Amino acid sequence: MGAPRERENMAEKTYEAIVIGGGPGGYPAAIRLAQLGVKTLCVEKEHWGGVCLNWGCIPSKALIAASGLAHRIEHAQHMGITVQGLKVDVPKMQEWKDGIVKKLTGGVQQLIKGNGGELMLGTAKLVSKDTVEVTTPDGKKERIKATKAIVVATGTQIIRIPGFEPDGKQVITAKEAVSLQEAPKRMVIIGGGIIGMELGMVYQKLGTEVTVVEMMDQILPGVDKDVLKVVEKAFTKGHNPATVLTKAKAVGLEKSKKGVQVTVEVAGEAKVLECDTVLVCVGFKPNSKDLGLESLGVKLDDRGHILVNERLETNVKGVYAVGDVRGMPYLAHKATKEGEIAAEVIAEHKGALLDVIAMPSAIFTEPEIATVGLTEIEAEKQGKKVHIGKFPFSVLGRAMAVDSTEGFIKVLTDPEHDHKVLGVTIVGPEAADLISEAALAMEMHAFAHDVALTVHPHPTLGEGVMEAFKVAIGEAVHVVQRKKK
Repeated sequence: MGAPRERENMAEKTYEAIVIGGGPGGYPAAIRLAQLGVKTLCVEKEHWGGVCLNWGCIPSKALIAASGLAHRIEHAQHMGITVQGLKVDVPKMQEWKDGIVKKLTGGVQQLIKGNGGELMLGTAKLVSKDTVEVTTPDGKKERIKATKAIVVATGTQIIRIPGFEPDGKQVITAKEAVSLQEAPKRMVIIGGGIIGMELGMVYQKLGTEVTVVEMMDQILPGVDKDVLKVVEKAFTKGHNPATVLTKAKAVGLEKSKKGVQVTVEVAGEAKVLECDTVLVCVGFKPNSKDLGLESLGVKLDDRGHILVNERLETNVKGVYAVGDVRGMPYLAHKATKEGEIAAEVIAEHKGALLDVIAMPSAIFTEPEIATVGLTEIEAEKQGKKVHIGKFPFSVLGRAMAVDSTEGFIKVLTDPEHDHKVLGVTIVGPEAADLISEAALAMEMHAFAHDVALTVHPHPTLGEGVMEAFKVAIGEAVHVVQRKKK
């Protein structure tokens, strides 16, 4: 009788905090909890690093960089660079990308361990507000208690369209698209959102004939029209131009050994698109089912996101949620920030709560798009009176020197409150990096003069941010401004 009792006791592990999910929300929560002296276990269902590190943010950006480099080399004759016999080895490119993923995901585990946290691979479910049941990969079940808190950081999953179920070969999702061993000759992308456009441009640069099918009246729904024009021009008018079908709905799919036929309804008429690969990118939904949340009475919104307060705590005391599972926007850096805040709240860190003023976002198309604060569309909807400062990359010395002059920097300021910064939108080279200065300005409640009077090194792309703010306050010296009447 002694041995079974011993196994039973071993199964009743106790921690102060349990984090469910090892993605960009969960692993920072576990690390920060451990740093603050909280005994923590992080449970991950499948891949450490979550979607972001394994087949989302990092792999896609690696492929964007590699395909972009090949494209620039191939079309650099006007710079005096001619390369003969350029060859893109896609399997080698994938091997390089996989090496980055392996390094980063392994790093996540080491960071949790190195800070004093513990790891466990398995599928977790809440059986009470302080107990989690974990089913390990070998099918064994183990109940683990949390004396302080449980943090749900389970992220999202791909939305599947009936009739367009992925088979991993002819019909794929982003998960397979970042691991293709060759560039398809023809690809139809269903969904012209961020993921569809980013991956579409990767394969366009690798020589694929790309067609995007988007239900809305524009690709990248929600993006300012003037910003969209820059990206759409690069996508549809440049080398190996892509086709964009808006207000279009994919209604049928037929597979054969020769390829795939996709039937699309455009303006009430059926159109058949021939291709080799169909990439389905219609969005994500929260991973909140089968976690035991309903039985505990944890409140969700109508889309399944977990509702939380400014301390990231649900209506059930001791149960927290961070990242995509708790709501949009679906951003890895937002998840990380929330994971850190939740950890500090649990550890009773003084003043810990979600009070982020400026949450930047970036789209890694060619050229890149980045925003923080209000966009012009949002300002108009809110009826806000704004001053706009707009500075084109085409007149910026550094942009010319790096042969990337498409796009502009647009800033919105509040003329009734000393030109306080309301928002910044950038479309152009390195937009995702440039937006951080604008985010800092907003987080510090800066005014246009604060940025305009800050000396920026020359020649840099960052000068464009300064110049745009100078335009907003009528002090630009590198563009001609009309005098206000």
